[in-house]
Amino acid sequence: MSVATTDLFSLGMDERDRLNKELGGGIPPGSIVLMEGDYGAGKSAISQRFAYGLCETGHRVTMLSTELTVGSFLDQMHSLDYGMVEHMLDENVLFLHADIGDSNNFSDDDSGGDRKDLLKRLMDANVMWDADVIVIDTFDAILRNDPKFEALVRKNEERQAALEVISFFRDVIAQGKVIVLTVDPSTLDEDAIGPFRSIADVFLELEMIEVGNDVRRQISVKRFAGMGEQVGDTIGFSVRSGTGIVIESRSVA
Repeated sequence: MSVATTDLFSLGMDERDRLNKELGGGIPPGSIVLMEGDYGAGKSAISQRFAYGLCETGHRVTMLSTELTVGSFLDQMHSLDYGMVEHMLDENVLFLHADIGDSNNFSDDDSGGDRKDLLKRLMDANVMWDADVIVIDTFDAILRNDPKFEALVRKNEERQAALEVISFFRDVIAQGKVIVLTVDPSTLDEDAIGPFRSIADVFLELEMIEVGNDVRRQISVKRFAGMGEQVGDTIGFSVRSGTGIVIESRSVA
């Protein structure tokens, strides 16, 4: 059953692209959004478009990146004409860089504890969960570099490994928040990613399709619970410097 569009977290920017309209007017509150795609499929660009549009429509966003520092994040957003500096200064967006090498700084508290226990530190970083929408790009890097998750995977206990973090995510979205996870499925075992696919309220698969000499990107909507208006089942898009996300074609489910 559709929900009222006014209840959705609008992605805004209707005057610039049709992404919000293609996704039915926004993301339902209390949702887990799983965005899957191989390297280069556009996961980061779409999640950055989500973050900017949500800030523009009055929502508070936390963005955790395993790849970008705050400087490279701002540079990337500027290159897409998604100006984030004012939103950052106004505390509409909290950007966190997750250095998953020898140290990481998900948390505002760096004292004590096992710095390599990434999932525990993620869940204990209270400040990042205060926002309306929490974007984790890329979530698979955290799973792959967490020693406890890796140990359970080696024992073929991937689902048990996922259970604690899934329970935590459910507690978060029970407060009406939205969690967006980007994942490269080629880096994880099917049994490791399966539980997250199962719980996702919104499941978007980003693909690169070769058409002649061109490579086209598209979003395939695999699941969209609590949609507002009609949601496109396949949404073609491109990423353009100085413009951002451009919707190339429209196909309605």
